[in-house]
Amino acid sequence: MSYLGPEFEPVPQRRSRRGPFTVALAALVPAVLAGWLVYEVVGDSGGSGPSAQAAGASGHSAAPSSPRAKGGAEGAGSPSASGRTDGKDPDSLRGKVVVIDPGHNQGNFKHPTEINRRVDIGTNSKECDTTGTATNAGYPEARFTLDVSRRLRTLLEERGATVKLTHDGDRPWGPCVTERAEIGNKAHADAALSIHADGSAVGNRGFHVILPDAVHSGTADTRAIAGPSRDLGVDIKDGFARATGTAPSNYIGGGTGLDVRKDLGGLNLSTVPKVFIECGNMRDSKDAALLTSAAWRQKAAEGMSEGIVSFLRG
Repeated sequence: MSYLGPEFEPVPQRRSRRGPFTVALAALVPAVLAGWLVYEVVGDSGGSGPSAQAAGASGHSAAPSSPRAKGGAEGAGSPSASGRTDGKDPDSLRGKVVVIDPGHNQGNFKHPTEINRRVDIGTNSKECDTTGTATNAGYPEARFTLDVSRRLRTLLEERGATVKLTHDGDRPWGPCVTERAEIGNKAHADAALSIHADGSAVGNRGFHVILPDAVHSGTADTRAIAGPSRDLGVDIKDGFARATGTAPSNYIGGGTGLDVRKDLGGLNLSTVPKVFIECGNMRDSKDAALLTSAAWRQKAAEGMSEGIVSFLRG
């Protein structure tokens, strides 16, 4: 559709005889119209009024490009709905339940009667709990495990997981190993991790992850969870090694960083995928230097988190 302009009126036709003036006028009108259109299109193409609209419609002025045109398909290379582009989507673990078990309790040594009570772990009976170990300088395992557990909880909650600790420094002793397993079972945890540090001989260094054996004895039956627990353990081992830069144990597991046991009540009585991790040897000065470092403990928590995330994402 041609645009005639807001003030242009076509010349009405007459029935009168065409004289020289009429012929001249007839020749003049097309020239005036052509000149006006040239002015509107060329001389005023940068305006925002009707002239600019006409130019845009006729292809003389490029329209602004859209985000889709610049980036190809909409959403390509753009952040997720949460705004994260680093893979740590705060909704990535939503609906998942993780139970973290900080090994031992700093108050256990004040309650020898309670923690020495024997409990049934399926394959045999053991103490309700123990005091745990400590570095030569007196830094207790129970303090270490609670600190790392809290750090790990924060990381997993940032990804949307529901996280439950078997204790949070809020009880004078325990819980017993039977209760620790029961907490994970009742929570229907998708993954459970018990955090520890070892107390071995000087020169024994490194970490290892303890997996449940396929136990079927008394109240213990880990046959259904032994496979998934191994998968969880391998993922945690890999994540922990990457994040901390530490090597697998040089005294347990033959360098694999994995150990299978059937004498731990926290594993025997679990009905959900669960493993233990011994983060290092508190009795070796080099390992102790790592375990007592807040920066290293944060890396340890990050490695455990990455392992759990990998397992839960399948």
